[in-house]
This record gives sequence, C-alpha cells and structure tokens, in this order.
Amino acid sequence: MRRYLFPAILGLAGVAILLSLGFWQLRRLEWKTAMLAEIQQGIEAPPQALPATPEPGMKYLPVEIAGHTLGPEVLVLGGSRETGGGYLVISAFETDDGRRVMVQRGFIPEGARHAERPPVELRIEGNLHWPQETTSSTPAPNRTENIWFARDVPLMAEALGTEPVLVVARRIQGDLQGIDPVPVAIAGIPNNHLEYAWTWFMLAVVWGGMTAYLISRIRRRSY
Repeated sequence: MRRYLFPAILGLAGVAILLSLGFWQLRRLEWKTAMLAEIQQGIEAPPQALPATPEPGMKYLPVEIAGHTLGPEVLVLGGSRETGGGYLVISAFETDDGRRVMVQRGFIPEGARHAERPPVELRIEGNLHWPQETTSSTPAPNRTENIWFARDVPLMAEALGTEPVLVVARRIQGDLQGIDPVPVAIAGIPNNHLEYAWTWFMLAVVWGGMTAYLISRIRRRSY
C-alpha cells in the first residue's frame, strides 16, 4: 500500500487543483458575462449632451452632438472578412457651440480613400471612446499618405487640432458621404473564460488518467 500512497496523493491533489482552476474560470465567466451585459446596456442608453470635460472614466458614454465636419481627417487601416480591407474615417468636427472634437464616422473601402469628403452638417449619436490599440510594435502613422495603423486619441487630436475626445458614431443624420458607421460594440472585448475552464478540466482528466496508469504499473510490478 505504501507504493500506492504517494502517487495516489499526488494524483488526487493535482486533479483537485486543476478542477478548482476550472471552476474558478467558470465563476470568472459569470462575472465577465454580467459585466459585458452592463457595458452593452450603457452603450445603448439614451444619449446625453457632450460633457464639458470628458475623461476616460466616461468610456462608452452615449452622447449626441450636432455641427459640421471641418475637412481634416485621419484614415485608420482596418477591415474585416465581410467588408474587406479599408479604413476607419475619423474627422475633425466642430459642434454648434464651438467645440472641436473627433468623430469616427465609420468605414470606407480601399477604393474610396481618395474620394472628396468636404465639410458637411451632421447630427450624430454615438459613444465616447478611448481605444487602447497602440503597442510597442505598432508602426508610426504615415503622415505623408495619411494612413494610421491604430487609433491613438491624443496623437490624432494633435494631428487634427481638436480636443482629445473621440465620439464613435452610432447613428448619423445628414450626408454620410459613402461612409458606413461602425458603432462601438462589446464583440471586441475578450471573454475566453469558458475555453480556459475546459482546458483546466481536460488537464484534470489527463492528470487523473496518468495517475491511474502509474498506479496500475506499480501494481503489475508488485506481482
């Protein structure tokens, strides 16, 4: 029995630890799902006036602004399997009360990059956003071609001469100028806890199987 004791204890302890990690991930999944539902509810809430001093703590706050684009814009490289390659159009925007902010108007395909988009009057419902997309490996924007590889609110605001405030359009009244709005969505927020839980549970099964195999080998050798 002594020969079986150590591998049995090791096996049971390993399975218990791996199962506890799996159940912890399930609890994290429940928490993350509730958090995402709360974020989505906030995104879809009735819009309000643009705050006097927007800050990152107001991320996803629904707002409504009216005014006109100013002409200057930055094009952020993007696209999807459905839309193909193209750009997000982020325009300098002057509100009716004289504030200058940035508006992410939406997506254009590659072929529309050089299309004329003169200043236009718009009323926009959208969400404040401070995307965290730049990393140490993100290339610097190509200012000559006006191609950006990630959204960087302070840097874009400096280039466009606006407040460091980005409104991502959800609904636009006025001439879209061939731009398709791309609203803020929770789809890009990772929620992989179920996959992690299954990984821990499968490791527990493998650990238990290896323990049983080791004990069977010890038993065979004892005869």
